[in-house]
Parts: sequence; C-alpha cells; structure tokens
Amino acid sequence: MRKYYLDNIRWITVVIVVLYHVFYMYNAEGVLGGIGQITELTVQPYDIFQYLVYPWFMPILFIVAGISSKLYLDRHTDKEFIKRRTTKLLVPSTIGLFVFQFIQGYVSMHLADGAEELAAAGVPKLVIFLIMVCSGSGVLWFVHLLWIYSVILVLVRKIEKGKLPEIGSKIPLWLIALFFFPIWGAAQILNTPIISVYRCAFYFVFFMLGYYVFSNEEVMDKLKKYTVIIIVIGVVLCITFAILNFIIRGGTNYADKPVNRGPLYSACAYFGSLAMLSGMARFGDFSNSFTKWMSSHSFGLYVFHYLGISTVALVFAKNSILPAPVCYLLSLIAGFVFGYGLYAIISRIPFLRWAVLGISKKRTR
Repeated sequence: MRKYYLDNIRWITVVIVVLYHVFYMYNAEGVLGGIGQITELTVQPYDIFQYLVYPWFMPILFIVAGISSKLYLDRHTDKEFIKRRTTKLLVPSTIGLFVFQFIQGYVSMHLADGAEELAAAGVPKLVIFLIMVCSGSGVLWFVHLLWIYSVILVLVRKIEKGKLPEIGSKIPLWLIALFFFPIWGAAQILNTPIISVYRCAFYFVFFMLGYYVFSNEEVMDKLKKYTVIIIVIGVVLCITFAILNFIIRGGTNYADKPVNRGPLYSACAYFGSLAMLSGMARFGDFSNSFTKWMSSHSFGLYVFHYLGISTVALVFAKNSILPAPVCYLLSLIAGFVFGYGLYAIISRIPFLRWAVLGISKKRTR
C-alpha cells in the first residue's frame, strides 16, 4: 500500500519552504542570499518564522527521501534505482542549469549587483554566463546531495548485504532518541565554506536513518504510539531555539556556524523532523483529489518557486517601486504562480521536461 503520509509530508514541507523563502528574501537578520530588509521596522517580528522552521524542514525531506529509497529498492534493482535517480536528480541539477536555471542565476546575480561588478571589472561574457549557470543551482543543492547519497547508499547496500534493515526494525524507542548524538556530531564535519547549505555529513545521517530505521513499520508503529509527546518535544525545542536566537540574542544568523552546529539546532532538526514524521504517519496518512494534485506538483513548486520570489524582489522591491507589504504579498503569489505555472509548461515540452525536471516521459498525472 502507498504511504500517503510521505506524499503529504513532501508537499506540505515544500509549501513551508516557499513561505520561508519569502521571509528569507527580505530578512533583517543578516542572513545572506536575499536583498535584506525593505521595511523601516526596528524589528521584523514575523522573521521569527524562519527560526521556527529552518532547522527541520530540509532534514525531514531527507528522511522521506531515505524511506522512499527503501520502498523503491524493495521492488527494483540497484541499477534501476541509480538510473532513475540520475534522470530525476542529476540531469536537472547539471544539464538543467545550462538549459533553464541560468535564468535564476541571472536574477540572483543582479540582486547582489554581481553581474554589474563583473562586467565593470572586464570579466569576459562567457565567464559571466558560466558564473550565472553555477549561481542558478539555487534550491537544487538538495537535489545534488540526494543524488550523491543515493550512489553511496547503493555502495553501502553491497557491503552490508541486507543485514542492517533487519537490525533497524528492532531498534527500541530509547535508542531512536539517542540518534540525536550522531546527528550533532555530523553537524560539525563536511560543511562547505561560504555556501552553508551543503552540510554533507549532517543531511546524510537523516537520509540513512530514513532508509534503515524509519522505513520499518515496526519503528513507525512505536513512534505513532507516542506521537503527541514527540510533537510536544519538537514544538518546545523549536520555540526555545527561536526565542533564544531571535529574541534574546537579537537575531543571530541561524543558517551558519556557530548556531547551526550547536546542540539545540541539532535537537530541533531531529526532534522537529520526528514530530512531522510521526504526526503525519498517525494523522496524515490519507489521500484525496487535493492532496494528490499537491503531491504530483510539489517537485515543480520546489524547483521553480524561488525564481518567482526573487524576480519580484529584483523588479519591485530592490527598486522600491512598491510598498514593502505589497512586495511580500507579490513574492508569495509569484512563488506559487511560477512554481505551478512553469511546471505545467515545461513538463509538457519533451526535451525541457527531461533536462529541467528529469521527466523522461510525458506526464500521466
């Protein structure tokens, strides 16, 4: 039977990512990537939303990806798995950059005045274009890591020969809680400088836990019995993290060291993910016409939403053409319009749907 709660976690989390990126684009906390504050407020109270969701919304997606990998590999060969993941993940995050995502790079570079500075410095246009291509990866960092993790998973499977999943199914609840420690440890290593989202070891632990632990019905049944307690723990930790870093410390950079390597951040990431996972497994394992549509379009929304948000920021907010509240609202609308609209168009064009979305055949849904 299809695990509908996994589908629902994906699309709900992607919607949260869209909301997050709107606040992130105009954040007043010094987190680099957007254009920064466009209001005249001393403190933007709604920026606290970023602190509440940032630690856990990508970890839960990696857990779900790990679970989904287990479900797929139970019915397919390693070769079929790698072929599918290469088409779905590697092609859009490499070829797709040259075919379409360089547009995102163009917008991002102009937001930061990077294109003008490079041109003024006499950098050749071809080099500027290649920089735009690299800058266009944007939200595709998740896709990059997921493909690498998939390849590593196949190698690990060949070594452990199917013994670890059986062990994972017998893990007691108290030991599940202790997985916090390897997650905290992984947060300290293999973090790329400058581009802080590439936390290779940190997210890898979540992916492997999804595959070897949370893909087991025995484990999920244990979690579902204590769903309310897990949700309370996750919510309390995330609120504590937000109060400490946004209110008490006056808005620290939650996306970089030392904050994102601390024990509280790792606890929010792990127990926040468990709260979403167990809560949806218990209360969100259903499907209807709305959830099916949202699920089937969630990847397109993820891939294209930031282009809409950043385009509005570049055209209207950076030039102070419209008031700040209108820019926020237009960015939110544009995130969904670009996300769903571009997906509807590109998914119907043979070459583009393969290069940009990793769809090898015409959509059937």
